[in-house]
Order: sequence, then C-alpha cells, then structure tokens
Amino acid sequence: MGMSTGGGGRAMSEINVTPMVDVMLVLLIIFMVTAPFMQMGIEVDLPQAQAQSLDPDENNMILSVNADRKIFLGDTEIPREVLKEKLLSNTRLQADKEIFLQADRSLSYGFVIDIMAILKNAGVENLGMVTDPETTAP
Repeated sequence: MGMSTGGGGRAMSEINVTPMVDVMLVLLIIFMVTAPFMQMGIEVDLPQAQAQSLDPDENNMILSVNADRKIFLGDTEIPREVLKEKLLSNTRLQADKEIFLQADRSLSYGFVIDIMAILKNAGVENLGMVTDPETTAP
C-alpha cells in the first residue's frame, strides 16, 4: 500500500514541460513577427497649448492631397511613386525643411500617415497641418 502511493507521488512530481515549450515558441514567433513593426513610427511633437489657427501665406510650401488621393505640390500634381524624389530635388524644401500638409478629410488615416512618412524620409523637419476650421468637426 505504501509502495503504490510512493510511485504515484513520484509520477506527480514530474512536471510536463511540453505545453510550456509550446507556449514559449508561440510567444517567440509573435515577437519575431511584430518586432519589425515596433520600429516603424513617426514622431510628432504636439503643442502643449491649444492649436491656433494657422494661415499659411504664399511663401509657404503646401502639399495638398485631395479626396481622389492625388498629390499636389502647390498647383503641380505629383504621382505618389515619385513624391520622395521630387521633394529631395526641391532645393527650397531642402533648405527650409518645412512644409504644410493639407489632406482631404475623407482620406483614411493610414494614407495620410504614409504621406507623412514620405515627407519625413525626404528630410522635412517641420510639418504643419492645414485644416479648414469651418468644416472641421468638434
């Protein structure tokens, strides 16, 4: 009787590590897949005070994106595929490092972020967002 309980006790003390290894492998795979995306981010310095109305004058460079996802630098349409090259070759932009982005409100957030990433990769350090106060939802 005592011998059988000792054998049972020994079997209970052996921990099965296979499920733990499976869980660790799954976590490792998830980490490996998500790690590259953790580095893809855009730093945006948000002002501490409330945003004031910004009226860019004729001297400011304005990049506009309409509802059809067409991109314009001033009045000139630029295909998205060559946007970075055009911005890099723009001597005024490379000197000022500043541009204003005016995007149609119907555009998806992801598309606007994509355009902002292109601007950052083209050397833009100061990005102003131009909005229409009359049509902006509260």
